[in-house]
Amino acid sequence: MPDSERPILSLDDVHVMYEGIISALRGVSFSVGEGQIVALLGGNGAGKTTTLKAASSLLEAERGALVAGKIEFLGQDLAVLDAQKLARGGLVQVLEGRRCFAHLTVEENLIAGSIVRRAPQREVLADKARVFERFPRLALRARSRAGYLSGGEQQMLAIGRALMLRPRLMLLDEPSMGLAPQIVSEIFEVILELNRNDGVSFLLAEQNARVALRYAHRAHVLENGVVVTSGTADELSKREDIEKFYLGHAASEQGRLRTLKAERRLRASTSSCPTS
Repeated sequence: MPDSERPILSLDDVHVMYEGIISALRGVSFSVGEGQIVALLGGNGAGKTTTLKAASSLLEAERGALVAGKIEFLGQDLAVLDAQKLARGGLVQVLEGRRCFAHLTVEENLIAGSIVRRAPQREVLADKARVFERFPRLALRARSRAGYLSGGEQQMLAIGRALMLRPRLMLLDEPSMGLAPQIVSEIFEVILELNRNDGVSFLLAEQNARVALRYAHRAHVLENGVVVTSGTADELSKREDIEKFYLGHAASEQGRLRTLKAERRLRASTSSCPTS
């Protein structure tokens, strides 16, 4: 069982702004226990990605800044740790959209992932072998350029590259986005295996709440940069309001709005056409 009494990551009253004027997070507080899988749920713009980037010291790249609050990794204040030091210490983020080096092969991508750790070659080769063992699809495409991989294979490669750093905590941003259900299941089974067998902790941002709650120990729901509810994955999956809005109602409502917008565009284009 995860040691929830011993946080590997903690956020305390975190406020984040972009370009000094856009408030993205407003008092976010939660922790990730060592050995836990914690999910961040919420729609687009809820603050999930910003939370991950704040926790991995990547805000500056997006003109963002932590303006209040405190974030600690293994008891150390992130204010004195840059992204590279965090990666060496075991906190690794897999960004949304995979972001592999398209012109490099699968093997070269994995080796690139180990550079920050400055490991000896024998360790790099051993780590690469372990990645191929967990993702057999990657082993078959080892000499293929990453740009020619499928979306699912690229996501596997992005996670595999992160594993080359031997992480203690992985931050995953929308790992299921745009992928077929079978591939999503494969990826989450690897996440579960890494958590159970290797003790890797996970903080993952997901819009696919059903999948996230199936694998997570705990979850936090974000809306407009605020944590609106928290609990165990089992508790949240049984709550009717979470079920209605995040697992069904929201998706159907978004679909209805897209249909209405399409109909409006069609009427507008038809009315603007010249008549004979």
